[in-house]
Amino acid sequence: MITENVLVALAGLTAVVALLFLLITHFKWHVFLALLVPIVLFAAVPGIDREAFIDAFEVGFGGTIQDIAVVIVLGSILAEALKHTGGVERITSTMIRWVGEKRMPLALTLSGFVIGIAIFSDVGYVILNPLVHSAALKTGVNMSVMATGLVGAMQLTHAMVPPTPGPLAAVALVDADIGRVILFGSIATLTGALAGWAYAMVVGPHVASPPSEEFVGQSLVEQGREDELPSTAAAYAPILIPMLLIAGQSFTKFALPEDHIVNAAMLYLGWPVVALSIGVLLAYRNTKPHQSKDRTTAWVESALRTSAMIIMVTGLGGSLSRILRGTPAVDAIANGVAATGVPSIFLPFVLGIVGNMITGSTTVGVITAAAIAAPMMGTLGLSPEATMLAGAAGSIIVKYVNSSYFWVCTSLSRMELRAALISFGGVTLVNGVVAMACVYVMWAVGWL
Repeated sequence: MITENVLVALAGLTAVVALLFLLITHFKWHVFLALLVPIVLFAAVPGIDREAFIDAFEVGFGGTIQDIAVVIVLGSILAEALKHTGGVERITSTMIRWVGEKRMPLALTLSGFVIGIAIFSDVGYVILNPLVHSAALKTGVNMSVMATGLVGAMQLTHAMVPPTPGPLAAVALVDADIGRVILFGSIATLTGALAGWAYAMVVGPHVASPPSEEFVGQSLVEQGREDELPSTAAAYAPILIPMLLIAGQSFTKFALPEDHIVNAAMLYLGWPVVALSIGVLLAYRNTKPHQSKDRTTAWVESALRTSAMIIMVTGLGGSLSRILRGTPAVDAIANGVAATGVPSIFLPFVLGIVGNMITGSTTVGVITAAAIAAPMMGTLGLSPEATMLAGAAGSIIVKYVNSSYFWVCTSLSRMELRAALISFGGVTLVNGVVAMACVYVMWAVGWL
């Protein structure tokens, strides 16, 4: 045990969270250092067995990233390939064709639902922004109506559905079944995304947010150059095939005998490292001749830079989780929640909200919620999948002025701050609450 004193353990955890908040909000520290310093200082609290603390830190860090580091890198490489080969624009153009130009806000919302699974939300919005402005001008609606559902939907799947790095990291921290997370996370996020679209249609018309002509003509779709984009199948395959392989492994494990030949095959093909490698290869097939060098150098290097922070923060989350397991704080908090009569699944949800509101990062919110809630799952009676998805739903609430994603969407949509807070802050609140309601129902009926 790191300590057997409940007060020492609770005081240490409280101090870690408070110092994390202070370092990020007041001193503007990077989240890695802001998380590392409080954890290290936790060992200086009187009554802590420092040898046990150091051992827990190292084991927790290494044990977490060994399971997830390569997968996070592959997911980031896949995102780079989709960004540069036109996959994002093709997915959007086909969704518009399927849903209809008269229902453009819904088409963009559904596009965001798919794109957010593989692409960082801010990158997705940068790519689609010209199309959003043009669609708003063409249909005579404002940006709040046209963009809000898209902004919320991308954030939802970015937070809750692998293979984006945040959900992958949280899956590793709670040791969840990634296939089940994909299945039930998709149900919750689709429901939340449609609720966000409804919010945009009701509230959007009353928000002053005119589109801008400065972006017109910048999209390949607008320019009539869709022949330069990959085919529909080629654009969707790098996202859908890895998801189907990973989810298929979970299904065959449940449905077939352990020694069945299909199970043996899916054990390998559904392994996230193999499934995402297949996705990367499929995405690379869409590379244009002049991009052949970029795909092996610039794209991979960019993906490694993106992955490094997430891997390190995930490792620190693993360390914190392991440290908490060695203290009585876990049982004290879990028993306190149980005594209130509030359903235990709302604890990771609240942790996700706090993590996001402190840091402004959905990814960090997801990781923080998973790291703190993981040691409590047994006492709370929560499955890893329920814990991860509840925390992820909380991490969406609310995008406001401390979020880089909020400012990317606000500046590119040319919205005033008040309009953006109503549109983007409002939709992420609706998204998170509805997604959590869906998770709660699936947990209550025994699916999770």
